[in-house]
Amino acid sequence: MNSSMKFYSTNNSKNLVSLQEAVIKGLAPDNGLYMPERIPVFSTDFFNSLSQKSFQEIAFAVAKELVGGDISSDQLKKIIDHTISFDAPLVEVEKNIFALELFHGPTLAFKDFGARFMSQMLGHFAKQQNREIVILVATSGDTGSAVANGFLGVPGTRVIVLYPQGKVSEIQEKQFTTLGKNITAIEMNGTFDDCQRLVKQAFLDQELNKSFFLTSANSINIARLIPQSFYYFYAWSRLPKNKNVVFSIPSGNFGNLTAGLIAKKMGLPIQHFIAATNINDIVPHYLATKEFSPKPSASTISNAMDVGNPSNFARMLDLFNHDHSFMKNEITGYSFTDEETRDTMREVYEKFNYTLDPHGAIGYLGLKKYQSQNPESVGVFLETAHPAKFLDVVESTLQKKVPIPDDLKLFLSGNKKSIACEADFISFKNLLQKV
Repeated sequence: MNSSMKFYSTNNSKNLVSLQEAVIKGLAPDNGLYMPERIPVFSTDFFNSLSQKSFQEIAFAVAKELVGGDISSDQLKKIIDHTISFDAPLVEVEKNIFALELFHGPTLAFKDFGARFMSQMLGHFAKQQNREIVILVATSGDTGSAVANGFLGVPGTRVIVLYPQGKVSEIQEKQFTTLGKNITAIEMNGTFDDCQRLVKQAFLDQELNKSFFLTSANSINIARLIPQSFYYFYAWSRLPKNKNVVFSIPSGNFGNLTAGLIAKKMGLPIQHFIAATNINDIVPHYLATKEFSPKPSASTISNAMDVGNPSNFARMLDLFNHDHSFMKNEITGYSFTDEETRDTMREVYEKFNYTLDPHGAIGYLGLKKYQSQNPESVGVFLETAHPAKFLDVVESTLQKKVPIPDDLKLFLSGNKKSIACEADFISFKNLLQKV
């Protein structure tokens, strides 16, 4: 058994807490995000043996290093087996370009990995509490559905999903507004950034914290972030060896990229990262100029990435000791318009018969741009959601019907139930005290 990993706040590295406290609180009391106190490094032998290991075995080995001291190996193995119950195949789209398909889970989005891991971990810790845990989650699309489905029916938990009215696709909305049971959906008259702000304000409100045992399931929660590192190890293990591997990550709140950076710090031989965004280009702008300038998010066809103040940027800064040049050496940032995204979706379908969703298309675009300067690299871009989750965009762009998987058809047949709310804290707080 490893010694227990402690976690510190990005706002105060001296304030260490246990895994249980970091997971249950979500956000540190000083408004910082939790990080592991140390990042263990695997041996060369471990990486040499990875191609012989299953996805579950790889995930268990990584999780054991990061959280193993606070949870028994048997319990952790159960959590991993529940989390990794579907594949994340690497598909070669063209020479030296692979799609890492992260949409084969129950809600057909990459967030299934984090949500399933976190739901089992919180369920485990909930048994040790004598109060119901209330999970607040803001979503720009896929987080809400993954978290709601991950926690559906988990004893001792209740989920409240905040989402911006009219700014998520119908399929995404149906995946968390039709479930009932311990899931409540709140439709906000505002943007995703408003939803995220209200969640953070709720955590800092003393009265609400007396009434409820609040936590978050956004990627600000360390238990959402850790499992996202698993598929970087898995993808690398399935690639041709001795290559210069680069990962291009379509980015919104930057949890996925942060998890990749942690994987690299654990020794995974990733040569470079590409932060590919839509016109909400806060991090590419920072990499180019040294200025971090959050602003209200603009709506795009890649709506899950419409984030104007990415919360995981605090973790990225922490990993690089706030050194801009260090970060710039490891990450290249690009941003793309809706028009460029649609053009790429058409081109890839026509040339390679591969259907990109609008988020994966931005990852692909970033990779192509980087490889034009670095042709010797082998690139992996993350395909984060099934194209059928964005039917209107994909079908209008490609002028073809996209088959809808049976799992999604089931959601579409359900009846939406949500509660409307204005995007100010008083309205939200009053509503929370009633639901």
